[in-house]
Amino acid sequence: MSTVAHEAPVKPARVDLDRGLPASEALTWLRKGWRDFTMQPGVSLVYGLLVFAVSLATIWGLFALDFDYILFPALAGFMVVGPVLAIGLYEKSRRLAEGRRASLIAMIFVKAASTGQILFTGALLMMLMLVWMRAAVIIYALFFGWQPFVPGLGPIAAMLFATPLGLAMLVVGSLVGALFAAFSFAISAFSIPMLLDRRVDAFTAMGKSMALVWNNLPVMLAWGAVVLALFLASLATGLLGLLITFPVLGHGTWHAYKAIAQEE
Repeated sequence: MSTVAHEAPVKPARVDLDRGLPASEALTWLRKGWRDFTMQPGVSLVYGLLVFAVSLATIWGLFALDFDYILFPALAGFMVVGPVLAIGLYEKSRRLAEGRRASLIAMIFVKAASTGQILFTGALLMMLMLVWMRAAVIIYALFFGWQPFVPGLGPIAAMLFATPLGLAMLVVGSLVGALFAAFSFAISAFSIPMLLDRRVDAFTAMGKSMALVWNNLPVMLAWGAVVLALFLASLATGLLGLLITFPVLGHGTWHAYKAIAQEE
């Protein structure tokens, strides 16, 4: 009588996404970002100037169209779409790592491994920013009802920072905004560099990005704090700081990607 051997099902190997990097590694990425900035600094400065010009044009448009009441949510939303705007900086860092020179044309008209998927991811991030701005308007309505904003930053700032209701709205708005920021940071931190570097679809890239951020939380929280601190410093300079901070952070993000999102 013959016997049939039954083999136990083979379980797929578990992929360990924890790179074991300390939080201090975020400062290493920042230093590498500064190093890439100082190599062919002209193209990075011009790129930062373009981002600065787009930011100013957007703010001018908000005031021209009497949408100044959404200025603060719009500034916060900049961090949502920032990773897409920085794709040219990723390209420069990639070229430098390969021993090639970077040009402004190559940084603006990037030849990515998954170009169409980058456009799709960018559209999703834009939608997320619009949802955040709508949520900010709804939060205002919940606290102030149909009371309209008085035109001008002075009255708006006084209403938000000098009244109990305004302060309460800022607390709630900041908490809700933090949720949007955390989600957008998780899905975009590595997805845009990954789509530049590899042939992969947008949802896979965003899913991998979220998993990598979650499994390397200490260093990614530190990197998020660095990004937030430099963005706030840029706001304090009337966005002039973006000329330098945006390129440095863009280059640094590429090095964060290479350190964490290495091939599994």
